Amino acid sequence: MQNSPKKAINTSEIEKCLALAGVCQAAALVKEISKHGSCDEQAYRASIESITITDSDNTEQVYGQMSNLKLGFDILHAQLGNSSTPKDTVITRYIANLLSIERKLARSSKRMTELGDRINHIKRQQLHLDLFSGQMLANLASVYSDVVSPVTAKIQVSGDPQLLKQVDNQHKVRALLLAGVRSAVLWRQLGGKRRQILLNRQRILVCAEQALAQINQSR
Repeated sequence: MQNSPKKAINTSEIEKCLALAGVCQAAALVKEISKHGSCDEQAYRASIESITITDSDNTEQVYGQMSNLKLGFDILHAQLGNSSTPKDTVITRYIANLLSIERKLARSSKRMTELGDRINHIKRQQLHLDLFSGQMLANLASVYSDVVSPVTAKIQVSGDPQLLKQVDNQHKVRALLLAGVRSAVLWRQLGGKRRQILLNRQRILVCAEQALAQINQSR
């Protein structure tokens, strides 16, 4: 008996998958910075830049191009796949935390307005400062600390204590957590719900596989 063909993934599912990959990528980068003090540069820049890209024509433009989300799609595929390889519990915890924070943040119109205002201020500062300068990363970190972090219990970031003591790494981690929340907001705006991750796991996997195949083909 022949296997039935996989149902085509529609545009709305692809858009949601991109945003969810953005959440996964931010979580993975937080782990890399906290454990090693360095991370995938292309993925890092795309995630940080996504915070200030709020007027795009489509989801892919938020991250520059699909290939900038390769790490996120790799994580998404690994975490939801049927592989016998153990799942990364640290990244799973970060992803769950980011999605939970976004839901609590979304319930406060005051917080959401403040977040939008602070990001718009960062965008104005970009006219004069490089987004990846120490000052701007500190500014992004302060947006997370001042607006996002107070809505719930703090995310417990695990890693090398010596690396986590370094101010630059603290700023990078908080900026990446902000990027993760930004992707979580986008995911929800596109119709994403936490229960869909379990109920539509196979569909999300197919979407991630197609994205990775497209990325690898373009290299």
